[in-house]
Amino acid sequence: MPYSNELYIKAEKALKKRRETAETEAQERAEQIRFQFPEVDEIQRKLSSIGLEISKVLLYRENAVEKLEELKNESRALVEKRTYILKSNGFDENAMAPRYTCPHCEDRGFIGGRLCSCHKRLLSELMRAEVSRFAPLDSCTFDNFDINYYSDEPLENSVIPRVRAQKVLDASRKYAQNFSNESKNILFMGKTGLGKTHLSLAIANVVINKGYSVCYGTSQNICDDLTTERLRRDADTDYTKNQVLQSDLLIIDDLGTEIDNQYNTATLYNIINARILSKKPTIISTNYEFDELLEKYDQRITSRITGEYTNMTLFGSDIRNIKR
Repeated sequence: MPYSNELYIKAEKALKKRRETAETEAQERAEQIRFQFPEVDEIQRKLSSIGLEISKVLLYRENAVEKLEELKNESRALVEKRTYILKSNGFDENAMAPRYTCPHCEDRGFIGGRLCSCHKRLLSELMRAEVSRFAPLDSCTFDNFDINYYSDEPLENSVIPRVRAQKVLDASRKYAQNFSNESKNILFMGKTGLGKTHLSLAIANVVINKGYSVCYGTSQNICDDLTTERLRRDADTDYTKNQVLQSDLLIIDDLGTEIDNQYNTATLYNIINARILSKKPTIISTNYEFDELLEKYDQRITSRITGEYTNMTLFGSDIRNIKR
């Protein structure tokens, strides 16, 4: 599940800040308690001295078992005495210890060389924030996709918009719930305002929660940034070639709205083809119909979309106008 280097760096910084905050706060609490209760201060001094003595015994004594046991017993007695003082005065027995956000890895992010669950959760949260920069991710869920905005009257092609919307909703939900690196590609089609973006983001919501990386962008923004990246290596862009090609799920919204030129066409072909070859799932949404796509793009692109993508078409009137 490859995240961008920037995301890993952000997660590492956040974990480091959590750890430093927990340890700084613990030090402040400990100093306050030691000042308030001189007996605790004396216990801490003795514990430090015992710790130093144990290190010396381990280093310089050959037969140190008895001495070590003696020191450990002395240490346990001091800890019990400290616990009694703290509890008697309304403090928790671990009041002087750091209160890490994750007690399992102590905010290091790793346990035995493997990512801790808190680290994975943090990466998902940062991934969510990243996608939310470009789209209303939090407000687009399966639960608030309302099929009642679709007509239940048959169209000329005998399709009932509401029935079709329900089928597309059910298929999208199932796709998200079962998402894996082997998932198929999806092509959402339909006129403006029929919920294509909503469903794409609803899928993204679930996929991110499952711990996968998601890259979302309009075809125009992605093409612009990749062209800029190709021309200027030091360019400050939202999308990079590595991010677009390597994310677990790529969502290209509004295919067809990008500027019509050979660079953008080549960029889209390379993205679509590369992800098909590497078997990485992609979701594309477009307001264009098939004949319009055939007219706009050459066969290299359209043949791959028609042959490698599962089509989900929505019918009806612009929901945004109905909601007004």
